[in-house]
Amino acid sequence: MPQEIKIINFGGVNCYLVKAGDGFVLIDTGLPTKRTALEKELDSAGCKPGSLKLIVLTHGDYDHAGNAAYLREKYGTKIAMHNSDSGRVERGDWNWNLKAKPDKFSIIFRIVSFFIRPGKFDTFKPDIYVEDGQGLSEYGFDAKVLHLPGHTKGSIGLLTASGDLFCGDLMDNMFGKPGLQFFIDDLAAANASVEKLKKLNIKTVYAGHGKPFPMELFLKKNR
Repeated sequence: MPQEIKIINFGGVNCYLVKAGDGFVLIDTGLPTKRTALEKELDSAGCKPGSLKLIVLTHGDYDHAGNAAYLREKYGTKIAMHNSDSGRVERGDWNWNLKAKPDKFSIIFRIVSFFIRPGKFDTFKPDIYVEDGQGLSEYGFDAKVLHLPGHTKGSIGLLTASGDLFCGDLMDNMFGKPGLQFFIDDLAAANASVEKLKKLNIKTVYAGHGKPFPMELFLKKNR
């Protein structure tokens, strides 16, 4: 049975609230500057303190992890992410564990970076370190973790049993043409992650930036 997914988009950054049994799982948390609006979206969906079972961060960037510590405290939940990105949120440094010169640094990233500048960041230590292949059924979420390095070393995706992939910033769909994200730290790792995805049953991709798209469309445009 497909999971019920609520897309929350503020400032070009997507968060995904997924119905998980009698509660919810939140995938990424957006920018701190959009915190009030995010809380209103969670409230309107019926997500209250005590019903948020887990926050999963696809990676440790400021625009995805910026509200995690605050929401953990308010909703009484836990934060899960990959260990290789943990230092980014513990230090509040989104350059941590990246190459001195990334492999892909497009003009789009330069423009986005102008509008999304790291501000005040509530640093934190994650509660749970997830690994490739790990299931999340204990949280009512019929999905498994996929380690998808490329954008960052600790980037992950979440693939549901019904074929929905939350890919974080491995891919995006900013201008109607899905492709690799506009900032890729390690291109070889990113391409290996895509090859990994080709072997899986993926129907729809939910990216960190841009609208959802069919995996088939991505593969067609990126042969």
